[in-house]
Amino acid sequence: MQISQCRVAPGYENVLELFESFLVEDPNYSAQLAAYHHGKQVVGLTGGPDMDERTITGAYSCSKGVAAMVVGLLVQDGLLDLDAPVAHYWPEFAVHGKDRLLVREALSHQAGLPGVEGGFALDEFTTPGAAARLAAARPSWQPGRQFGYHALTIGILMEELCRRTAGDSLQGVYIRRIRAAMDIDFFLGLPEELEPRYRDVLYTTDPQQPWLDPLSLDGLNSNAAVSTIMELPNIRAVRGAGMSAAGGVGSAEGLAKLYAAATTGIDGGKAFLSPATVELMSQEQVWGLDRSSGLDNAFAVVFMKPHPSRNFGSHRAFGHEGANAALGFADPAYGLGFGYIPRRAEEGRTSGKAHQLAAAVRRSAAALC
Repeated sequence: MQISQCRVAPGYENVLELFESFLVEDPNYSAQLAAYHHGKQVVGLTGGPDMDERTITGAYSCSKGVAAMVVGLLVQDGLLDLDAPVAHYWPEFAVHGKDRLLVREALSHQAGLPGVEGGFALDEFTTPGAAARLAAARPSWQPGRQFGYHALTIGILMEELCRRTAGDSLQGVYIRRIRAAMDIDFFLGLPEELEPRYRDVLYTTDPQQPWLDPLSLDGLNSNAAVSTIMELPNIRAVRGAGMSAAGGVGSAEGLAKLYAAATTGIDGGKAFLSPATVELMSQEQVWGLDRSSGLDNAFAVVFMKPHPSRNFGSHRAFGHEGANAALGFADPAYGLGFGYIPRRAEEGRTSGKAHQLAAAVRRSAAALC
């Protein structure tokens, strides 16, 4: 068992015990865990042979929750109205029945645009060219009538709406108003000088994996014609560009601090999202069978919401998980900001390590209230 960082406030010893049990069970287990309670860090743990406190690595779709914080700022500033049609800000989008699609619908995976035929090149994702192709695309279902996870294209939607309303890239707004302003150790666009801190996500590739039809919903959703999602943050060009759907990298402390800074403030400071904005962004928009994955899912505006198969927090919690089982969320009911990033990709929606650790943190917070 190897713990390289151990900061645990009184009352959170059960979280440490659970984390230590994972290290004992699996000598290859490496992960970071962080939690804030009412703006104070109460948990900071790093363990295993492949990580230390300064390590940053890929968090996949946790990036969506980070990018959604920028969307929240646009809503709070009055630049973006969730109840306006997407085409109000982006006229080219109003084709093939997409003219009446609302922003809140598009950003809760209801657009019917999980991908485009032929896929996107990796260097195209964060450019206006990708947005133009998506705007011109015919949806796979009637927009606003059902939902299906837009694994990569929801990032294109967020980024183009930011360009159209703020006149800047989503990554630029994030750096200026959130990451640099609050010293958040999570990056949508990793600077070259911080590359020595990055460690590749470790995962096992199955050579017998069946062929994925690039024209199926699953193939469109995973951009199968061009790339494999699990490779993305390990590609320097992707993490350098900071594609907001899956290219973010950072530490668990960065994720936890971000969610705490957004909802409770840090160390007595003011939260950067107002309670009214948090309510707008975190209200559940859809729940049920996901058209893309065939699994049950629940989404607010971009953010994932807890439900029986993804029970990471209270009914007021909101956040996002990543394909490697990373997880970041805020839980206003408990005053929590939470971050978990493993070095080796994990599996498990209902009983995964991240969810077990989140439950342990909530139990401690509830006992101390």
